[in-house]
This record gives sequence, C-alpha cells and structure tokens, in this order.
Amino acid sequence: MFARIGDRIVVEGKHLGDTRRIGVITAVAHADGRPPYEVRWLDDGRTSMIVPGPEARIEKAAP
Repeated sequence: MFARIGDRIVVEGKHLGDTRRIGVITAVAHADGRPPYEVRWLDDGRTSMIVPGPEARIEKAAP
C-alpha cells in the first residue's frame, strides 16, 4: 500500500456492526509512501498513526 499526504484512507469494519472510517492522510513516514500514516479522521477530527490492514484502501487525492 502506498499513499501521499492528502489521500483519503477508507477502513471498512472488520465485524458485523462496525462502521466504516474515513480519514485524510496528514503525514507519511517513508518517502516512497509506505505506511505508517498519520491520519485525521473525518468522523471525530482526531489524529492517529496507523499501519493499515487488508480492510483498508487508499483513495488518491486529485493532482
């Protein structure tokens, strides 16, 4: 998985009843775009550092 600042990350729930989370990548730890990523979550405005699993996907920002 590769991302850049400004891309969105969508994390699907793992279990029945879990909600989807959407965030904006605000920092990338590696120059080539590999995780971990710092993400500002749109649902609560909090920021966290994540290493996405298979339930996540990147939506590229417009150039």
